Amino acid sequence: MRHAARPGSWRRCGHCFASRPCLERAARPQGGGGGGMLATGTESLLRQASVCLILVSREVGAEELGRFCARVSALLQAEDWGPDALDALRRLFLIVAATKYSRRLEPTCVALLQTTLCSPRCPERLQLLCAAVLREMAPSDSLSLSCDHAPSSRQLGLVASVLLAQGDPQQVRTVGQCVIKVLESRQPEGPSLTYLLPVVSKVTSLAPDALPEEQTKALSKRLGDWLRYASVQQGAAHASGGFFSTPRARQPGPVTEVDGTVATDFFTVLSTGQRFTEDQRLNVQAFSMLRAWLLQGGPARPGAADADDRSELEGSTVSVLSAASAASHLLPPAEWLREKALEYCQRLLEQSGRRALRKADSDLQKACLVEAVLVLDVLCRQDPSFLYRALPCVRALRTRLCGDTACVRALLPIAQFFLHHGEAAAVDADAVCQHLFTRIPSEHFHSPMLAFEFVQFCRDHLVLFGSNLDLLRTSFPNLFKFLAWSSPALTSGFVALLPVLVDAGTAVEMLHLLLDLPSLTAALDLQLRASQAASERPLWDVSVRAPGCLEALRDPQAQGLFQHLLRAKASGTVERLTPLHQLLQPLASCARVLQCAQAVPTLLRAFFAAVTQFASGALASQLALLLLERSDSLFQVEGYEADVHRVLSSQFPALCKLHPPLVVERAKELLEFVGSLGGPRSTGHMLTSVVWAIGEYLSVSWDRRCSAEQISRFFEALEALLFEVTQSRPSAALPKCPPQVITVLMTTLTKLASRSQDLIPRVSLLLSKMRTLAQSPAVGPVHGEDDLGAVRTRATELLNLLKMPSVAQFVLTPSVEVSQPRYHRDCNTALPLALDMVSRLLEREAGLLPG
Repeated sequence: MRHAARPGSWRRCGHCFASRPCLERAARPQGGGGGGMLATGTESLLRQASVCLILVSREVGAEELGRFCARVSALLQAEDWGPDALDALRRLFLIVAATKYSRRLEPTCVALLQTTLCSPRCPERLQLLCAAVLREMAPSDSLSLSCDHAPSSRQLGLVASVLLAQGDPQQVRTVGQCVIKVLESRQPEGPSLTYLLPVVSKVTSLAPDALPEEQTKALSKRLGDWLRYASVQQGAAHASGGFFSTPRARQPGPVTEVDGTVATDFFTVLSTGQRFTEDQRLNVQAFSMLRAWLLQGGPARPGAADADDRSELEGSTVSVLSAASAASHLLPPAEWLREKALEYCQRLLEQSGRRALRKADSDLQKACLVEAVLVLDVLCRQDPSFLYRALPCVRALRTRLCGDTACVRALLPIAQFFLHHGEAAAVDADAVCQHLFTRIPSEHFHSPMLAFEFVQFCRDHLVLFGSNLDLLRTSFPNLFKFLAWSSPALTSGFVALLPVLVDAGTAVEMLHLLLDLPSLTAALDLQLRASQAASERPLWDVSVRAPGCLEALRDPQAQGLFQHLLRAKASGTVERLTPLHQLLQPLASCARVLQCAQAVPTLLRAFFAAVTQFASGALASQLALLLLERSDSLFQVEGYEADVHRVLSSQFPALCKLHPPLVVERAKELLEFVGSLGGPRSTGHMLTSVVWAIGEYLSVSWDRRCSAEQISRFFEALEALLFEVTQSRPSAALPKCPPQVITVLMTTLTKLASRSQDLIPRVSLLLSKMRTLAQSPAVGPVHGEDDLGAVRTRATELLNLLKMPSVAQFVLTPSVEVSQPRYHRDCNTALPLALDMVSRLLEREAGLLPG
């Protein structure tokens, strides 16, 4: 079986595939019953398997692989098909499968693998491994396999799987024709067809037009027969040949239902028995490929034209049933298959209501419910006349499942059914979606399979939501519970969903929740820890103890914050959750919280990419203020604050560019933010982006309301900040200030001075001091020569510009017409060269210029 994602570090294990059956034997109870103690030697076998997983990372070179291929070739050539060959093929499969790199085997080895695969005397297990190795080698130029080489249908299925893995369209058509010929020519005593139906399903998925229409019709007819007319008697037991064996004792009994009663209707996948006949196996396989086959067939080909003519006859359930029973044998093959598929799905829905005696049967019931409703949805889309017959059972099923938490996954296909057909069936799809988005995420957020299917459901049906799109958007706090609990698996899905979920009304609240996502994970973890049903609690990090958090969860003063964080719908309000962050701090080291924190930067980038497409000036101003406020109120998870600050620092200038007047509009908040940036906070990414935005957009050219008084206030605040970051000596509590912060502060002060020329003497004196400070030997060990060189260079450049105020104003504060094309940043224009030449002239002739 091909790995979905192969880790790049996996190479080879010397024992792993040999020890995998050992693990199965170790975990198997002694004796034939369902209980009992583990087999003797379990501990040693588990230890051996763990060693195999460690050895998997060992690199296998080409020379070693060649020696191993030679050993495999020797065993296969001698037809030594015992345990040694089985073990060697398992290891070979691991080598070629558990790596992302392509492996090339010796041509002799590949040829022997093909010979062994087609040998009529070779054991089945070896042939399975040979086919698996050859599939992993695809695409391969050294294959000489052909469907004509397979002596049995089982081997034909294996050979076909290898050929289909090559990805050659012509090969796919050839395989499809060969398999169809076997299916058409099969006699009652001929080979089994159970190995060939999966091949047909794969062929039609790879090349829908690979089979001619006549063959498609014939197979559709046979699929309908297998679905409806499989035997209701169990398979006959093999005669033991013992003294007491009699023909009467070997007579097969009828199949039973999952609740143990004798089946009174036709056989389905939910029918149970000790042994099964071939047509019963074909029944199961036909149902497994039914939905894909129907989708490949598309709408009704022969009968679609007269569907409208039959609509009056099929307007009621009674008339439809009578018409179908009278003329079912006259239906074309495609309609015949749909008719039998409808009956089959209705029978499955009836069987799913029975109380299963075994857990395995109960799980199968849930899976069949999902598949049956999906097939009904396809049938009603292809032929609307089926809707009147399918609707009553789907309605009854939804009523039954709304209160059954065990079958919650089946509510997703039911919702899909009503989204597709609610209007035609006069069913309120809003009520279905309301229940779906309100209760399921809140109660089942810890189910990883349900979470993945729920997100996929939302992505696949965005077009169908229509008026329900507002319901989807206002339910984002509930959807984020899935994301908070299973962030590694769902991050890519939510990146695709965020552009649809966010709008002007929910953007601010959604950004708050994204920043609080790790604390939401901790709150959900705490909620599960406080659950009374201990047997239903999912696994969590048992190394984290949080007795104080559990007490805080019951504290009336904290319950309001918990309820706000765990809300099901958008409330339109925001709460300061800093007290809650302190209560949840013991859970900050949980692995699940750490994983969620790692996903937040990616989600934030997707959020801002979507918001900037429609944000108005007022919304951009709100979001910019939110970034300032939340930069120092994040849940304290290791590395989380630094990662988030990197994203926010890149988005703050983008919001200012989207709405440049926000710097003037939020002057008070920006001054407060800059004034509070002392100590350790003066080294962050947010400081650099905020200071740059002030220097870039605090100008009359961007907003006529900008005054000289405002420029002076910002100048004084930034001047004090620059003095603080350059005079403070680094320590454990106060890391050294990076040169980017110093150079950005100097540049912004120079920009402000060029717009209010009364400030030029002050900034010139400041820049001279900074250049002198950067040349001082006392600061060399603290900042490093490269950092000091960058500060000296920037101070010199700015001083040279200020010697000609008009040039400084043009360069540092260009008009909108000039700044839009950004000529001074374009290397293909002459402006950078001219500036560089002027700078060099000023440096060389500094003594001749006034000032």
